[in-house]
Amino acid sequence: MDSNVTIGTRFPLTIKRMDINGAGIGYYKRKITFVTGAFPQEVVIAQVTAVHDRYLEAKVHRVKTASPDRIKPIDPEYGKVGGVELGALKYSAQLAFKRDVVSQSLAKFKPAGWQHYELRPTIGMDQPIHYRNKAQFPVRLLDGHVKAGLYAPNSHELIPLTDFITQRPLTMKVVNQLCHIIETLQIPVYSEKRNRGAIKTLVVRESVATGEVQLTLVTNGFDLPKKAELLAAIAKDLPMVVTVMQNNNPGRTSIVWGKESQLLAGQPYITERLLGRDFLISPQAFLQLNPDQTQTLYQLAIDALDLAPNETLIDAYSGVGTLGLSLAHVAKEVRGMEIIPEAVADAQANAKLNGITNAHYEVGTAERVFPQWLKQGFRPDAVIVDPPRSGLDSDFIKALLSVKPAKFVYISCNPSTLARDLVALAQTYNVEYIQSIDMFPQTARCEAVVKFTRK
Repeated sequence: MDSNVTIGTRFPLTIKRMDINGAGIGYYKRKITFVTGAFPQEVVIAQVTAVHDRYLEAKVHRVKTASPDRIKPIDPEYGKVGGVELGALKYSAQLAFKRDVVSQSLAKFKPAGWQHYELRPTIGMDQPIHYRNKAQFPVRLLDGHVKAGLYAPNSHELIPLTDFITQRPLTMKVVNQLCHIIETLQIPVYSEKRNRGAIKTLVVRESVATGEVQLTLVTNGFDLPKKAELLAAIAKDLPMVVTVMQNNNPGRTSIVWGKESQLLAGQPYITERLLGRDFLISPQAFLQLNPDQTQTLYQLAIDALDLAPNETLIDAYSGVGTLGLSLAHVAKEVRGMEIIPEAVADAQANAKLNGITNAHYEVGTAERVFPQWLKQGFRPDAVIVDPPRSGLDSDFIKALLSVKPAKFVYISCNPSTLARDLVALAQTYNVEYIQSIDMFPQTARCEAVVKFTRK
């Protein structure tokens, strides 16, 4: 390796393609270089930001030859915060990239028959902006003013945001007004340096169906100065806020949520509508962040599963029960499991709310609960999985392959772990198709629905 390369070194680089995180890839003296903000077909002056034994990291100092797909950045904070890393790339090129991410992941892990999988073009949005129904913004005191926003990449430097291209306007309106209320009442906000102050993070989630807003104040201890005045101001200025929850997360930590929460005002849920059903959502329960595309995603999964009347279904990693309950009218029985107790309580309440009596939800990991059900003699005709970014646990896969349900659909939010899981799954199942869908426009993240048939 050229020992002259240090942090700050600049050199021209031709970008060949993008990696799964949306960084441009080029080769400097045969060493792979990942360049944030660079796109395929570009020549850039790259500036090294980190030197590793086998690769370099860099940022774009200057674009010499721009990609035909490069556009004016979609948000003024592009390049300063995460969440819009593809914000200078034409949307059609973003969609093509997301299909390519699936392809790259398959080429890395090489599950059986991967060269012949049908990779369908990515389904995008008509309006790929202002789609996120949730904001999770740290709060800090900057120049004497209370500001909320996002951290600059790999740092704890807060970039204040009063508007953001991916957030829904109502969410941002609530965040901005809250900052104003907190500042006016002089409620102490958290300082990481001093490890003091009360309010650390604002978590705001809205329901598109009802316009209800759920607010969680993440605080450094349960002591919240001027609590009564704060709640009175929220009730007066932000009538759409129907839940005010406090979550206790003391001390310096990179984890947003603490273990304990208490309801300060209002109701414990907001209601969202999906595929014609109502779902109660509590603050810590998982719900997809893009309500428009969620309907599309779930419909794709339901179509791929093709559940027949009187078949039994396991909805693994079930969240608040959205998928399983959407299929309960067809199924003989639906069973789901989820590790967040609040989400399981929501799922049970949602079954009741929708008059569903043939669905059962349990707290526990998929890899523990699923084998237990099999031991008790339950045999699912169909299984649908929607795991977190870490993918399926190997014990879950083992249990699945021991019963080989005829119908199986995998919803993935991480092409890498999907491709890894396919190595084991493709021994028993054929991959009919992989349909990528853009749940997070302007970012490198990609979701996909995989339809399997038993060999």
